[in-house]
Amino acid sequence: MINSFYTKFAKLVVHYSVEIKKGDRVLIEGPTFAKELIQALYLETLSAGGHPLVMPELEGINELLLKNASEEQLLYLHDTIKSTNKNFDSIITIGGEFNTRNLSLIDPKRIAKQRGSPDRTAFMQEFEDRMSKKLLKWIGIPFPCHAYAQEANMDLFSYFDFVEKALLLDKEKPIDEWTEIQIKQDKIVQKLKGSKIIKIIGEDTELELSVEGRTWENCCGKLNLPDGEVYTGPVETYTKGHIRFTYPGIYAGREIENICLEFKDGVVVSATADKGEDLLKEILEIENANRIGELAIGTNYGITQFTKNMLFDEKMGGTIHLALGMGFQETGSENKSGIHWDILKDMRPKGSKILIDGQLIYEEGKWKI
Repeated sequence: MINSFYTKFAKLVVHYSVEIKKGDRVLIEGPTFAKELIQALYLETLSAGGHPLVMPELEGINELLLKNASEEQLLYLHDTIKSTNKNFDSIITIGGEFNTRNLSLIDPKRIAKQRGSPDRTAFMQEFEDRMSKKLLKWIGIPFPCHAYAQEANMDLFSYFDFVEKALLLDKEKPIDEWTEIQIKQDKIVQKLKGSKIIKIIGEDTELELSVEGRTWENCCGKLNLPDGEVYTGPVETYTKGHIRFTYPGIYAGREIENICLEFKDGVVVSATADKGEDLLKEILEIENANRIGELAIGTNYGITQFTKNMLFDEKMGGTIHLALGMGFQETGSENKSGIHWDILKDMRPKGSKILIDGQLIYEEGKWKI
């Protein structure tokens, strides 16, 4: 018998997030230890009339590749992977780690080279293109595992409760709850529609971005679970000023602490970090990773602590995040890259604010509209 938590979770994903219909081709991918969640998703997809295929990830495979592959092998992307964008109507990706430090001893240059390879960049761009045209549905979801619990400084039972509440699975009708969030955030998006210049002021931060002609999107459980943010794709050639990120950036299992970036004409012209600066520099060498692909404001005030898992952390109410690299076409972003890396800043400290076209819309973690 499958645990009722996973059954309830699968129903939310299948019937609300990706809305699987009869005949849909569905890829379910995730770590082998998430077996029970995979089974629940498989069963629920069948009940919806879809055709599920499971692609499990075996522990240690990526580390073996990064440690032992030749440069040609490192850059190679199998045709089977490339075809997933076109051969499926929906992709469900389960996030879970055996060991969040599994890449700590890997040369940052090899990680950056693999993730910024021409094949992977093209794959990411095709994925984004099909998503923006509504030809492919994708959802990223978490599996409550020991590694994530340890990162969040919790025991597994407490972390399980944390995940359940963040997903609203502790509610009697989670789909109704997420539908209500969708309605509320639509009102915020409408207020932001047509804005031009955004100014972000905070601790060691004064950053100005243009969003003229760009679209704001409502994140309400359709692409991620948990969810809760509104986002856009800034104009690639405008961003100016500086920002210090108050939370560490997590990349390939490594923490990059106290990241400070300075921008001019949309490009990073200075980048420092107290820890992991070598990796930060390598990331910025990836094509167009030195430009902003996304600006987002977290709206989920039910997520109250930083867990070192961006699937949760970027949604935290009272924060913003910027993504270096690929932007989302549905926002009008033109930034193409092999990576999309989110970095988080706390906007609750005194004096923190966001102005749009000179109007105060957000102050010390709270909306003013």
